[in-house]
Amino acid sequence: MFRSIFFEDYEIGAVRETMGRTITETDIVIHAGQTGDFYPHHMDAEWCKTQPFRQRIAHGTLIFSVGIGLTAGEINPEAMSYGYDRLRFIKPVYIGDTISVKVTIKEKKEHPKRPDHGIVSELCEIRNQHGDIVLACEHLLLVKKTG
Repeated sequence: MFRSIFFEDYEIGAVRETMGRTITETDIVIHAGQTGDFYPHHMDAEWCKTQPFRQRIAHGTLIFSVGIGLTAGEINPEAMSYGYDRLRFIKPVYIGDTISVKVTIKEKKEHPKRPDHGIVSELCEIRNQHGDIVLACEHLLLVKKTG
């Protein structure tokens, strides 16, 4: 679905939340194959039993990718991703955990070189089924102004 939202339309403090998605062993195996990250933290169940977390954990980059993908329900033709800041892997995500995302508009500012655009910063908090924040980052959007 396409919906035009201009820079002036974004409201600081506005919140949206996504549906959940359960992380599977298949997700982890496919991500390892795509990235080449076969570290034992993700792939070796027996080794993980000797570690503090006691079981395999999902790649942080997998949780980032899936979480951000969950937020992409609507396409705004007036905005594009400008990047991500302050990305933190806060808690592990295990096989069978269900993640969802809370997105809060944090800040709006002028673009230093493009007067017809502004930058909107969204705080993205990826949570597990217990409500614990497992990953947080700021998503920067380059957004066209109305005038």
